[in-house]
Amino acid sequence: MASAALTGHFTTKLIPKTGSLSVVYIKSAPYSSDGKVNLAAYKRGTGGRSSFNGIVATIFGASGFVGRYVCNKLGKIGTQMIIPYRSDFYDSQRLKVCGDLGQVLFTPYDLRDEESIAKAVRHSNVVINLVGRDYETKNFKFQDVHVDGARRLARICREMGVERFIHLSYLNAEENPKPLVLRKPSMFKISKYLGECAVKEEFPTATIIRASDIYGSEDRFIRYFASGWRIHGQFLTLYKAGMETVKQPVFVSDVAQGIVNAARDPDTRCQVYQAIGPKRYLLADLVDWFYKLMRKDEKWGYRRFDMKYDPILPIKVMAINMLSPGYPFGNVSWEAIEKESTTDVVNPQCPTLMDLGVNLTQIEDQAPWELKPFRAYQYYIDQVGEFPKPDPPKVQC
Repeated sequence: MASAALTGHFTTKLIPKTGSLSVVYIKSAPYSSDGKVNLAAYKRGTGGRSSFNGIVATIFGASGFVGRYVCNKLGKIGTQMIIPYRSDFYDSQRLKVCGDLGQVLFTPYDLRDEESIAKAVRHSNVVINLVGRDYETKNFKFQDVHVDGARRLARICREMGVERFIHLSYLNAEENPKPLVLRKPSMFKISKYLGECAVKEEFPTATIIRASDIYGSEDRFIRYFASGWRIHGQFLTLYKAGMETVKQPVFVSDVAQGIVNAARDPDTRCQVYQAIGPKRYLLADLVDWFYKLMRKDEKWGYRRFDMKYDPILPIKVMAINMLSPGYPFGNVSWEAIEKESTTDVVNPQCPTLMDLGVNLTQIEDQAPWELKPFRAYQYYIDQVGEFPKPDPPKVQC
C-alpha cells in the first residue's frame, strides 16, 4: 500500500557521531474534532484487510442487498467501518467479519432520530447512504425514506464535518414520470429524484450514483422474475409483453466497487455517475432467456403475453398486499411492476462505472449461476449435453 499523503514540514537534524546536519521531514498528525492529535487516523499496514487505509466510513443501509457487498469490499482494503442498525443487532452482526478485529463497529440508530445519526457519523470522513425502500409501509413512506431521510443524513453529515457523502439513487428517477402500469406517476421514481435534489442542497459536494436494476445473490431482479409469486403457474405477463421495455441491468459487485472507488477518489466530488451494465436487452428476450436457463421453456409450458389480457394479476397483487406481513411476498407490488416496465434511459453526458475504473460483469456469465437453484426437475441427474445451453438474449443498440 502506498504511503499516506500527510502534511508536515522539513527541518534539519544534527547527527551526533558525524557532526553533520541532515534534512528530515516532520509529519504533522491528523487532528480530531476536539483539536487533539489523533494518531489512530494515520494510515498503517501493508494493505489488505489487516491494514488501515485512513478511511473511517459510516454505511447506512449496510445490512441491505448492496450494503453487504460494499462492506466486504471496504473491509478488504482496510477501512474502518461504522454500521448503524435499526432492527435486531443480530441481523447486522454477520458484517463484523468483513473487516479485521476492531475495525467494524455497530451503533443503533433511527432514520428520524438526529442524535443517533450524529453519533454514527461524528468520527467518519466518508458516509455512504444506501437506505432505500421498494415498497411503502405504515411507518415509512417513500417520502420518509428517500427524501426526508436522505436530507436529514446529508445535513447532519455536513454539520458534523464529514468530508465525503455518497448517495445511491435510481437511474430512471425523474420529477414527472409517465405512468405505464399505474394510474398515477410512480412515487418511487419521484421520491428518488427529490431525494437527489435534497442531498445536493444539503451536501453540495456529494457524489450521486444512479443505479439501474441490480442483480446478484438475493437480488430483486433475476429472482423476482423467477419467483412463483410473479408467474401464474406457467404463464408470465409483462407490460406490452416486454416488447417495448429495454433494460441495462448491472451486477451488484460492480455497483459496490464503484462506490468504493468513488470513496477513495476525491475527484468524484459533485459528480453524478450512472451504474449500468455493459449491454442493453429487450425485457422479453431477457426473461425468456432466464426461463430457458431454468429449463422452463415452451416444452415445460412457459408462455409470455401482454398483462392487459391478464385478469389474475390485479387479484394477485391485491391479495399479496392484504396478506403480506409488512412487505409484499416476492416483492410483487404495483410499484415493482411499474419499475420492471420502465425502460432504462441513459444520459450520454453522465459518466458511468467504467469512468470509476470498474470492469463490468457480463450478465451472460453470471445469470446461469444465479438461476441454478430455480431449475425445473432439480433432482434429475441429467446426462452431458442432454439440456443444450440456451443462446443469450440479443443485445439492443
